[in-house]
Amino acid sequence: MQYDKPMITKEIIKQVPKVELHDHLDGGLRIQTILELAKAQTIALPSENPEKLHQWFVRGGKQKSLSLYLESFALTTKLMQNRRALERIAFEVVEDLAAEQVCYAEIRFAPILHIAEGLTLEEAVQAVLDGLQRGTRKTGMPTGLILCAMRNQSPSVSKSIAELAVAFADRGVVGFDLAGDEIGYPAKKHLDAFQFIRSKNFNITIHAGEAFGVESIWQAVQLCGAHRIGHGVRLVEDMGIEGSRIENGFSYSLHP
Repeated sequence: MQYDKPMITKEIIKQVPKVELHDHLDGGLRIQTILELAKAQTIALPSENPEKLHQWFVRGGKQKSLSLYLESFALTTKLMQNRRALERIAFEVVEDLAAEQVCYAEIRFAPILHIAEGLTLEEAVQAVLDGLQRGTRKTGMPTGLILCAMRNQSPSVSKSIAELAVAFADRGVVGFDLAGDEIGYPAKKHLDAFQFIRSKNFNITIHAGEAFGVESIWQAVQLCGAHRIGHGVRLVEDMGIEGSRIENGFSYSLHP
């Protein structure tokens, strides 16, 4: 039997209920929000034309250039240095995901990247939680917040973020993450943070197995105790398929 149209369309995917477990707060701002925040904070943009600005943000992905891709995050985090901006962006994320029929979402961000203009780590986290919770009240979509530490920063900073995540566990934070460039920055350097999280029976998710090989995934799971892996695309290098069986691979629980 032949079909003229694909059985699964973008419209069908948009309408079915979904769960979003890997959404970076600083990676999904609305173009109009960027324009308004930049104007209010007198921050220069690559373009003030909405379409041209959109093209600037997506050019890294289209050209498969990591450096261009990361430039966009440098700009968005620059706009996210006060309570009002953080709360607004978090609120709008919930609105946008709910409109896509997402029924639960975990949003992640690195608080340490949002204190350049005087916010404390606690204030940054609370602003994001306030925005997420306001979005939940409006849309009915529940959310959780994951706090990220950065691989290229001091392990002592990671430990402080881990402690922050646990301190906010009763206010909407659901996990601790390690993000950033894998090459040259192994997760095992941040063992103190992971041991603290594990001692509190809290949840760990680690970006691993993207810029570096499957060894990065092994380290995240075996040494650091990750309950869930972010990306993990290099796992295929440790997998062989024979019939319906997977040989020489690992099975990971992706639920924190």
